[in-house]
Amino acid sequence: MKQLIIIIITGLSGSGKSTAMAAFEDAGFYCVDNMPVALLPKFLELPIENDTGIAGIALAMDLREKGFLSEYSAVFDSLKKEGYAFEILFLEAEEDILVQRYSATRRQHPLSQQAKSLLEGIRAEKKQLADLRAVSDKIIDTSNFTVHELKASILEIARKSKIKVSMRIQVVSFGFKYGIPHDADLIIDVRFLINPYFVSELKPLDGTDTKIKKFVLNHTDTKTFLDKYMELLDYLIPMYEKEGKSYLTLGIGCTGGRHRSVTIAGAIFDHIRKTKDQIEIIHRDINQSS
Repeated sequence: MKQLIIIIITGLSGSGKSTAMAAFEDAGFYCVDNMPVALLPKFLELPIENDTGIAGIALAMDLREKGFLSEYSAVFDSLKKEGYAFEILFLEAEEDILVQRYSATRRQHPLSQQAKSLLEGIRAEKKQLADLRAVSDKIIDTSNFTVHELKASILEIARKSKIKVSMRIQVVSFGFKYGIPHDADLIIDVRFLINPYFVSELKPLDGTDTKIKKFVLNHTDTKTFLDKYMELLDYLIPMYEKEGKSYLTLGIGCTGGRHRSVTIAGAIFDHIRKTKDQIEIIHRDINQSS
């Protein structure tokens, strides 16, 4: 476990800790919400690092646990002496923003039973967490953040921690006659390209066959289209990653989903795979009867 980076997510209630946890999870972290700080040493003894797919550990800790304030300092100091490397990420927001968020969600503040009002509870929590805030490695004020902006900020923290965060890309070929993929983010219609369906010796084949590939890809219109579409994807993919998107599905459609869409999807897959390793291809309708 000492080989993994450990992020402690804490801060004011309503400041966006749940969104931060979701972002770390998308970044490949093993996440645990409301972890009792007294159990942290035992938790870190688990053989989680044996799972090579885990980029790090993200643990949310705050006033929901009654013993958090009295115990966190001693536990954190002890773990540092044992060689564990972890960072404390403290989230906060302005009082009026926190009031608006609680009013919108209608959830109770953790200190609602002790305070006379929501605002009083927020101020009491801020006071109780002041010492923890002072020793935190990074403080984020989420007052003016949208959910997407906060997620992008968290992913940037993961990147600076030398953790590779890759958006997962799926390329799906399909036939419009069988319906469009409902989870597709971008859909391109390639029915304008030359169609091997009308060539008798090519009709029985599918778009993975070399003869179909040569027929479609060697056509001038196909070459022009691919140049322009690849250029668009080269621009869009980094923008989606910057926005914090975890998954991107590209739908490539022709009439039946057996010839043109399969070939074009394969060409797009090969192009993206040169720079992105988190990518897969699916030919949804390749086995449909013509």
